[in-house]
Amino acid sequence: MLTISNGKLVSKIYKGSPWPLGTSITKRGVNFSVACPKANYLELIIFKSEDDSLPKEVISLDETHKSGDYWHVEVEGLTIGCHYCYRIPTQKEVFKETRFSNKILLDPCSREISGWNVYDRNKAICSNENVGNCLKGVVSERKKFDFAAHPRPKHPWNKTIIYELHVGGFTNNIESGVPSSIKGTFLGLIEKIPYIKDLGITAIELLPVFAFDDSDSPAGLNNYWGYSPISWFAPHKGFIDTNCSLNAREQFRKLVEICHDNNIEIILDVVYNHTTEGGDRGPVISWKGFGDSTYYHKGEKGEYLDVTGCGNTIAANKPLTTQLILESMRCWANELGVDGFRFDLGISLSRGEYLHPLENPPLFEAIESDPFLSDLKLISEPWDCGGLYKISDFPAKRVMTWNGHFRDDIRKFWKGDKNTTWPLKDRLMGSPAIYKDKSKSSSKSINFITSHDGFTLKDLVSYNHKHNLSNGECNRDGENHNNSWNYGIEGPTTNKEIIAIRNRQQRNLFATLIFSPGIPMILMGDEVGRSQGGNNNSWCQNNPLGWMVWNQADEDEELKEFVKKTIYLRMQFSKIFNPLINLTSEKPASEKTEEIWLQWHGVKLSSPDWGSWSNTIGYSINESDSGSIIWIGLNAYNQKMTFQLPRPITPWVKVIDTGSRNDILQKDKHLSNQDQLELESKSFVLLVSERHSRKLRK
Repeated sequence: MLTISNGKLVSKIYKGSPWPLGTSITKRGVNFSVACPKANYLELIIFKSEDDSLPKEVISLDETHKSGDYWHVEVEGLTIGCHYCYRIPTQKEVFKETRFSNKILLDPCSREISGWNVYDRNKAICSNENVGNCLKGVVSERKKFDFAAHPRPKHPWNKTIIYELHVGGFTNNIESGVPSSIKGTFLGLIEKIPYIKDLGITAIELLPVFAFDDSDSPAGLNNYWGYSPISWFAPHKGFIDTNCSLNAREQFRKLVEICHDNNIEIILDVVYNHTTEGGDRGPVISWKGFGDSTYYHKGEKGEYLDVTGCGNTIAANKPLTTQLILESMRCWANELGVDGFRFDLGISLSRGEYLHPLENPPLFEAIESDPFLSDLKLISEPWDCGGLYKISDFPAKRVMTWNGHFRDDIRKFWKGDKNTTWPLKDRLMGSPAIYKDKSKSSSKSINFITSHDGFTLKDLVSYNHKHNLSNGECNRDGENHNNSWNYGIEGPTTNKEIIAIRNRQQRNLFATLIFSPGIPMILMGDEVGRSQGGNNNSWCQNNPLGWMVWNQADEDEELKEFVKKTIYLRMQFSKIFNPLINLTSEKPASEKTEEIWLQWHGVKLSSPDWGSWSNTIGYSINESDSGSIIWIGLNAYNQKMTFQLPRPITPWVKVIDTGSRNDILQKDKHLSNQDQLELESKSFVLLVSERHSRKLRK
């Protein structure tokens, strides 16, 4: 049962246990457990150090170490820090390609990874052995997060403001003010938590932090975003300060602790839909070797089926895969303390055999019934690259969905397109036409104007076309239909009129996002006018193009103050702007009730113009029959428009006017004319009744 490189016995072994998965410390040493359904025997390989090309010992396991689909062994004398991996000796009846059995395999459940200094992706592709160039798992602790000392903030959805950022890109800039030793790391991000808190953000959504292969990219470029997972358990090496005494998991825990202490939640953007192993010509690193047809969707001829655009698609309908994903989520939630997950291309996880969509996908059923995951925020993209799009009937009750319709319709309206006011109406009500539960649609919709995937907000109003040549794909990559506009000049300009309208439009888009029912998400740097030079797919731009800006000369400080003000207003009036149950446009039957309702207007009271030519809309939120407490006017026309105003409970106070150059510098003021108001071209105005505006006075 035991063979080692020098032929001598080194470690005493025991049968071990199939649970827990991965590695766990025992009284005698370390227990190892891994799923490999079709293997007849398996080798556990132990290394003395992370860069060793020859193993310290090789432990061969026969079927006495197998329980069901799981292989397990307890090795005496080992402890935390041990480097290990697996190999499955050639079994032609199981593996049709010998390259699968020659490869050193990374434990899919390893919570830390070593060997990055010698790792060579190309050696994992060819048919030769890669023991000298492989990644290794590291035996690590599995202690639980200290929620007693650092409890989850648990913000309700209607008081949640999400800020999407890239861990490395947020502090990598030389002007970030973060010590050079921790730039681009979890510890570096801690330095900027005060900035995030000052904006009014309640949750940060981190682009992938699972260990990923940054060499999974075209020659001369690096995979920057991280949508190329090499593990679902280990933190990415590039986000770790290697000079710190804390290990990778402790550094991430420290980030979560600081966020919780500042009342900020952490949501992870997780990539369970595919892996870095790609298709037929991709490397064999982990999942392929342990169970190619177990973890991936395969066709009748054994080909990889792909609805992710990355060469493979994870078969989340398979029990072993479901179990592995659940274990990963528990690891990050209960051991490392995260507060939620956003599933990249999440609807692909609902596909069954041969990619057929399932009405009751086992993964989401398992997630929603798991008590260890019951208090987490769950978000998903409702689409995949195979054409499946389920936003109204996403097959999970607790999962909120990215609302791409919100993004597109708000962009089109402010651009001045025709046929935009009617769909805008639905977005301003929480998108009830899109979701099945129309009364609570706003509690399901993640609203956004921009995200990592596409133009930044500033580029959205500065470019008509994408400019992705630096990505090395001749500008073929990236979305072609962006609903963007440049106002006469492509890119940067010194034309003051164009600069003014671009600035105003950024504020219009922000205000519409923040004051619409639903859960708003803001892209990193949009609040200061960050540009990517027209690149709308910066996945491989680990340079200033894809980083946060911290130079005051490049920041729009007035825009940042505007964003802070809108977030503050929303939080003060969360029950009005984002009620738990959508407002209706039906007046309450009883005049004695304090129930609020929504009334639509145009330039004339109670006369909204839903025509194809219309680019204006107004609405008030009224308290029973007592009068209006909020009025919002949106004018996307290329000329000024005068709006009639409804009768307020107490006199109107103007708190937001994007048509005023000094809006953020001016104090809220009573309107001299309470009956009508002129809105500048391309402007957004928010009025609040004087009684309610008192709430805003700090």
